[in-house]
Amino acid sequence: MRLVALLVCLFAAGCGGLPLDADYSKYPDPRNKEITLGVGDLISINVWGQGNEGLATEAAIRPDGTITMPLVGDLKAAGTTPTDLKTVIKTRLQDFVKLQGTEITVAVKEWRSYRFTVQGEVVRTGVYTSAEYVTVADALALAGGPTRFAKRNQIVLLRKDPKTRETLRIPFDYELLASGRRPDMNIFVLPGDTIFVP
Repeated sequence: MRLVALLVCLFAAGCGGLPLDADYSKYPDPRNKEITLGVGDLISINVWGQGNEGLATEAAIRPDGTITMPLVGDLKAAGTTPTDLKTVIKTRLQDFVKLQGTEITVAVKEWRSYRFTVQGEVVRTGVYTSAEYVTVADALALAGGPTRFAKRNQIVLLRKDPKTRETLRIPFDYELLASGRRPDMNIFVLPGDTIFVP
C-alpha cells in the first residue's frame, strides 16, 4: 500500500507524461538464462548411483529460503540456480557417501516464485504468477487491461536493480504496446516487478 500511495503522489504532483526514449533493448530476455530459485518453488533432487536411492527427495523452498535433504540436512536454495544447488549438494554429500559414478540432478517441478504485481487503474489489481515468463502486455492482459480512467501513456514498471538495489522506472505507452507499433517496448516482466497504471 505504501508503494501505491507513493506512486499516486508522484503522478498527482504533475510529473506529466513519461519520456518513451528508453533503450528497451538493454532489458534482458530471461528465457535465455537459468532461473533463480525462490521461496515456494518445488524442486526434485535425484542422486543416481548404487546405494544412493534413498537420497532422492522433493522439497518446496521454505520462507527462510532453505530445503531439507536426507543425510545432509538443511540447504540454502533460494537465490541459487538449479546448477548451483547441484554443486552444493555434491559438496555436502561427499562428507557422507562415495560419489564416484554418481549423477545428481536438480529439476524444478513447480515454479511458484515467479510473482509480479499490477497496480493502479486496471480491472483487477493484485499479485500475479505464471508458469513461464510473461511480457508487459501479457501482464496487463492478466489484470484485465487499463480502465477507462487510466493514463495509458504514463504506465511505469518498477524494478529493483540487482547491482545497485535502486528502483528503476521503465515507462510504457499502452496504445503503442497494444497496437504492436513498438514491439521493442514489450519487455519481459521479472520476478518482483511492479507495473503501475496511473
